[in-house]
Amino acid sequence: MHFDLERIPEGDAYKLLVSTVVPRPIALATTVDEKGRVNAAPFSFFNAVSSNPPVVVLGISPGGGAGDGYKDTEHNIRDSGEFVVNLVDEALAERMNICAVDFPPEIGELDMAALEPVPSVAVRPPRIAASPVSFECRRITGLSLGSRSTLEIGRVIHIHIRDDLVDPQRLYVATERMRLIGRMHGRGWYARTSDLFEMKRLSFAEWRERQG
Repeated sequence: MHFDLERIPEGDAYKLLVSTVVPRPIALATTVDEKGRVNAAPFSFFNAVSSNPPVVVLGISPGGGAGDGYKDTEHNIRDSGEFVVNLVDEALAERMNICAVDFPPEIGELDMAALEPVPSVAVRPPRIAASPVSFECRRITGLSLGSRSTLEIGRVIHIHIRDDLVDPQRLYVATERMRLIGRMHGRGWYARTSDLFEMKRLSFAEWRERQG
């Protein structure tokens, strides 16, 4: 079946995209506005796209915000140039979902979700104490994608990993014990990352040997 995305409604294109690109990691992003208020919002259009330099991206859909069609997160990143990405594990899932509620600006998502903020090292937005991993980020640039959708590109300047998940001598992270969740299709569907399998990358010589 073929779908021409220029010939179907935007909502239908969204449905096809998010139902096929799965699972998607979740960024519970914390930002600070010009009045010093902390905003926390989850985004599943998120990923790491480079290690040198270390870069992550946030795709921010339109909605909410100051009434101009842009979300508070977009305003805050654009104005401050800073944000923190907090990864979401199974224990954090329900409180992450509370942060997705469209609260008015005077109500803090972290308060409503009973999430403790802790100071970051080099950026103003706090990280979330309960998150297994947090990335402090400085904005590199932002792109307008049309229809009030934006792409924010940030350089990771500090990584915080919960002590029980990392060996600081070997820089080994126990990824299988992080129990992160990912976004699946449609509203309310998520996946666990506890069902893993290993498949080692082949060298050219190994590939040739397998061909007999």
